[in-house]
Amino acid sequence: MREKKTEWTEQKIVDIKEQIMEALEKVIDPELGIDIVNLGLVYEVDLFDGGFCEIKITLTTIGCPLADVITDDILNAVKPISDIKETQVKLVWYPAWDPSRMSRYARIALGIR
Repeated sequence: MREKKTEWTEQKIVDIKEQIMEALEKVIDPELGIDIVNLGLVYEVDLFDGGFCEIKITLTTIGCPLADVITDDILNAVKPISDIKETQVKLVWYPAWDPSRMSRYARIALGIR
């Protein structure tokens, strides 16, 4: 396993993670038409030495046929961030996703109370 990022200050790490989350807000779930951040699909973003980024996500359903599309969109969204040299997307299933993870915006957009 790679070593956690030590060469950046805590504030720099926060800034980079904010840039990553902003980029991920442009990744739209093709079936629902809402970004993966507001859907609550992004579980964790970790930074490591050498500019390596690991993004842990889940999907709304196991066996989602669009997993590869979403993964490619994530990689493309993060690519312009200059501090990130390599990105890996890890698909996780625990904790299981449920609608309570969605933002208020996503619930309203999908008509969920």
